[in-house]
Amino acid sequence: MRIGELASRTGVSERSLRYYEEQGLLAANRTPGGHRDFCDGAVDRVIRIQELYAAGLPSSRIVRILPCMRDEDGGPSVRATPELVAELTAERDRIDRTVDDLLRSREVLDQVIDTAADGIAPDPAD
Repeated sequence: MRIGELASRTGVSERSLRYYEEQGLLAANRTPGGHRDFCDGAVDRVIRIQELYAAGLPSSRIVRILPCMRDEDGGPSVRATPELVAELTAERDRIDRTVDDLLRSREVLDQVIDTAADGIAPDPAD
């Protein structure tokens, strides 16, 4: 499939797809006319790349992780190493800390909202 179709099927811009290719995250064959030609599996790969970016991983880490994943189900591959597992565990721990921090921030905001709402005078028109 051409880059425009891949962009349409994944919701990722053509510019991002070209960047993924430059970073070694995504591969494309070239047609005789020089156009990129992606296999159908590229859709799953792009979705997986997006998920890893959303988790806060940089492209340099994603490029090391992708070969250890199967795009169909995300399961481990024989290429995984103990070092990679340790690195991924550290990333998960970082994400957990971020989630905890966000939950604490939301609790503080809830308290401020409750306090502010209590101080609002009723509308005399009601």
